[in-house]
Amino acid sequence: MFGKSLLPAVFGQRGLLSGREEEHPFLSLQREMNRLFDDFFRGAGMPSLFEGEGGRFYPSVDVRDAEGEIIVQAELPGMDDKDIEVLLTDNALTIKGEKKEEKEDKGKGYYHMERTFGAFSRTIPLPGGVDTKKAEAKFKKGVLTISLPKTEEAKAKVKKIAVKSE
Repeated sequence: MFGKSLLPAVFGQRGLLSGREEEHPFLSLQREMNRLFDDFFRGAGMPSLFEGEGGRFYPSVDVRDAEGEIIVQAELPGMDDKDIEVLLTDNALTIKGEKKEEKEDKGKGYYHMERTFGAFSRTIPLPGGVDTKKAEAKFKKGVLTISLPKTEEAKAKVKKIAVKSE
């Protein structure tokens, strides 16, 4: 009907990218927009609009280099410690988990049931010099705190540099 296709040449006949048949560019755009709105509303203290959609969950993670150790904190509200897995290698920390929630409301003449879920996996690269044998993880009131002590060698390599004003 039309003289020229509106789809770029890299698209196949069905409008899907060649080589990645399952990924349509508009689906990718929609996911990215959902993530942007989700991040915006999460930062405003509002409940997430897309949390749990498609099995995705994005916990907030803070990493700080304290004296003698690296502290990692992850906000995991509504989760139990049994739903969280922490894996540590010489150069990376991985936090995995799955959030499941089920709400049921019964009343006169109605029944409402809602299920949400979200799985996540965050890998944080670590600098050399972490003593993996002394690492600890604690979970309290929805916050996972992981303490990664530095080796004595790593502590000794720290050099303070004086700052001079001109």
